[in-house]
Amino acid sequence: MPDVRKHRGPHSQDRRLFGPEALPRLNQAAADLAWLLDRGYALTSSLKLVGDRYDLRARQRLALSRALAPWPQVLARREKQLPLEHLAGQSVWIDGYNTLLTVEAALAGGVVLECRDGALRDMASVHGSYRRVEETVPALELLGRELKRLEVQQVRWLLDRPVSNSGRLKRLMLQLAAQHHWPWEVELVFSPDGALCEPHSHVVVSSDAAVLDRCRCWVNLNAELVPRCVPEVFLVRLAPRATT
Repeated sequence: MPDVRKHRGPHSQDRRLFGPEALPRLNQAAADLAWLLDRGYALTSSLKLVGDRYDLRARQRLALSRALAPWPQVLARREKQLPLEHLAGQSVWIDGYNTLLTVEAALAGGVVLECRDGALRDMASVHGSYRRVEETVPALELLGRELKRLEVQQVRWLLDRPVSNSGRLKRLMLQLAAQHHWPWEVELVFSPDGALCEPHSHVVVSSDAAVLDRCRCWVNLNAELVPRCVPEVFLVRLAPRATT
């Protein structure tokens, strides 16, 4: 069946699964899962144990898996995080789909997770194909204005070459960049994660956990941009502190 979605919005059950009545139980589950992870237990088995205990649905379990990491891993990511002010006059490499989808989801009313490492992550994913939605251009314009405000000298977007419609998205991004005089380059690569984690001197924009664990340094762009520019965002906080 073809993908006919026009928005990157919430799943039909998200208001019930992540609404005010569900959050106390979900946050207690997050605290229990963090306790296990901090003591070296594997994510898969720990998530099943906690999910079964609190009778969590599949999307709630997915949210926990995206939001949590062991505390030493969280600290290691934070140690490599630079303040946004560091971007002035710098070149940045952006994890394209990772960054764009979160802003699209925020604009469309989809769930955005505030995670334990401080990053914002959405519940969407790209499975071999990207579909432009009504929020795509507004999201790119938000990101473009923010990067200009931060006085970034050069922006290099990395998109997954194997994902269909990446070429179309690249053309759209370059058209917007030319229209607004943004210093953007857009490159299609087979593995954005690998390119972002090469030992180069550029600052990375991403919230992908695997990238944050391996890159030299990163900035938490969406965590600043989304709450300020999309005040109505469906934000779900799953960020327990260190456990003892």
